[in-house]
Amino acid sequence: MTNTVEPTVAFAEQSLPEVLMRLVSELHDVAYLVERIEPHLLELGGDQFLEHPDSIKILQGIDLAVQKARGLAEFIDTITATIPDAWTVDVSTALSLVKLAEMQRSLATGIRHGHSQPLSKAAGDFDFF
Repeated sequence: MTNTVEPTVAFAEQSLPEVLMRLVSELHDVAYLVERIEPHLLELGGDQFLEHPDSIKILQGIDLAVQKARGLAEFIDTITATIPDAWTVDVSTALSLVKLAEMQRSLATGIRHGHSQPLSKAAGDFDFF
């Protein structure tokens, strides 16, 4: 697996609102992934999980991370509505710093294949990276 987008994709000048909406989509995906952790922690930890003093702090931290990711997404979504489509930005340098190939592709082109970890994947499926 490669960790960069093929050079045939033109990154240079892209509509700023389009790029920001791709970022909004990624933030919603992050919130979705983090949100899925909490019930699994409770399931894996059993009744003893909540007996540990730091468990509530961990669960609150997970909830806060989800709220922050969604809050940032909504903030960016809202201000993006006021940005003219004619405004462009060169995303080449920023994309070169993104190490996850799927995220890089999504941010570069808007092409994505559902959530990062769809629920339809069977347990035990994994990707090498």
